[in-house]
Amino acid sequence: MKKLLLCSLMALSPQLMAYDRITGADFASRSEVIAPHAMAATSQPLATQIALDIMKQGGTAVDAAIAANAALGLMEPTGNGIGGDLYAIIWDGKTNKIYGLNASGRSPKGLSYNQLSKELKKLDRSTIPPYGMLPISVPGAVDGWFEMHQKFGKLPMTQILQPAITYAEQGFPVSELIAYYWDRSVPRLKDQPGDFVGTFTINGKAPAKGEIFKNPDLAATYKAIATGGRDAFYKGDIAKRIDAFMKANGGYLRYEDFASHKSDWVEPVSVNYRGYDVWELPPNGQGIAALQMLQILKNFDLKAMGYNSVESIHTLVEAKKLAFEDRAKYYADSDFNKLPVKGLISEAYGKERAKLIGTKAAQRLDAGNPAAYQGDTIYLTTADKDGTMVSLIQSNYRGMGSGVVAPGTGFGFQDRGEMFSMDQKHVNAYEPGKRPFQTIIPAFISKDGKPLTSFGVMGGAMQPQGHVQIVVNMIDYGMNLQEAGDAARWQHLGSTEPTDSQAMYLTNGGYVQLEKGVPYETARELMKKGHDVRYGLGEFGGYQAIMKDPKTGVYYGASESRKDGQAAGY
Repeated sequence: MKKLLLCSLMALSPQLMAYDRITGADFASRSEVIAPHAMAATSQPLATQIALDIMKQGGTAVDAAIAANAALGLMEPTGNGIGGDLYAIIWDGKTNKIYGLNASGRSPKGLSYNQLSKELKKLDRSTIPPYGMLPISVPGAVDGWFEMHQKFGKLPMTQILQPAITYAEQGFPVSELIAYYWDRSVPRLKDQPGDFVGTFTINGKAPAKGEIFKNPDLAATYKAIATGGRDAFYKGDIAKRIDAFMKANGGYLRYEDFASHKSDWVEPVSVNYRGYDVWELPPNGQGIAALQMLQILKNFDLKAMGYNSVESIHTLVEAKKLAFEDRAKYYADSDFNKLPVKGLISEAYGKERAKLIGTKAAQRLDAGNPAAYQGDTIYLTTADKDGTMVSLIQSNYRGMGSGVVAPGTGFGFQDRGEMFSMDQKHVNAYEPGKRPFQTIIPAFISKDGKPLTSFGVMGGAMQPQGHVQIVVNMIDYGMNLQEAGDAARWQHLGSTEPTDSQAMYLTNGGYVQLEKGVPYETARELMKKGHDVRYGLGEFGGYQAIMKDPKTGVYYGASESRKDGQAAGY
């Protein structure tokens, strides 16, 4: 019955998302945006314009990224905000070096494993819930802003945050897609502790498309941060207010957790894929899953297979399965574990794992031995006149996060702590003061030591799968920046997760979701290979990208049609 339903749905949908274009691929929604001086691409046109305005005022790409992120925290609270975490990859145009920032927060130091277990028992749960006080960890985004600004910023934070403050005070029209997600979030979060309803609704309801929404509490918080710096958030009245609220409502986050928080500058890691260096950040995030997949895929001629052919999708899906079993077993906070990152992304390990890919869909898979080889998010990217490029991703984790809002602050807390495992033998097991496994990952591509493409694909477990599909689309199939994002995608679900028991492994093969643009004939042949193929809608991420032409220095921008975003430059 399931296969008949899939066939009916796909037969009724267009076989390709085709446009009547004179140039380029007929599935592209538009041409690339091209500009000589600077470029910004975000999921909200108003945020894109803010980023450009900041750079026109003399700000750097980092200044612009912070300004856009602050605006998105206001305009897209369904995916991000200063109650969440941040990661960034920055290519410094002046030194021609790449930098990585891990601005993710840690679990409350005062919440022990035993106490958490008792709390879960009260809820009749064995895993950390997605909502309420228990999944809340320290918000890392604000510290991330100031770390980036100190190293690469130019304009004062009062100037950088002013556009978001103005929109928070005067209001902005809610975009169509965000209105949809907002409306879905209110019913399940409105009863959480704090002031979710007063902060994020209008007369108890989510704002509709085009309705003007204001957040004066967030404006006040932004003003305090702009004038008082990062300490206003982590050591000042904001942290004290949150501490009092948590104590009064059964939460575990404390002032000391905020005061001791710090971001970490980390070394991005890379693999060379057919002459291009693809960069990701090391765990606690999942970025290296994309690198593992690429090391596996190097052993196959994807170009000869053809774009979105049966063989190419089968090979990509099988590579994903292999990488994600390692993801479930080895990805965690490196401050608490020695992680075999070098082995996981090595060419030799990729070659060995590639041998496990056959002509049929694998149903049982376990993690390998790399030591022998030693909901919802926003993504944005900016580039300035000096050649600095920023790849930034920021998230509450599951939509609007935990649903917990400390009154008067204007933002909700993330629920990232949900991503811990309660198996104490697991590398990702819950411990006080530990960073949980993270899904949010920025990406970057360079070639011959020069910057090429800053990009990302928001969307949970779709992110590394999306990164790989973008890379393959551009490098193997010769698509331009816009085409690579608009091309129809697939997503495999059902792999073992880092929240599972250490002893678990893939036993049923999972399932593959396809977008409408993948022909029905392809879906049918994938079924013959043993894949459980399903129809998906709106679950394939959101892509933004900027590419720098190595010969002319001109910037190309792309923003895909799955989101309400915009790429623009000057």
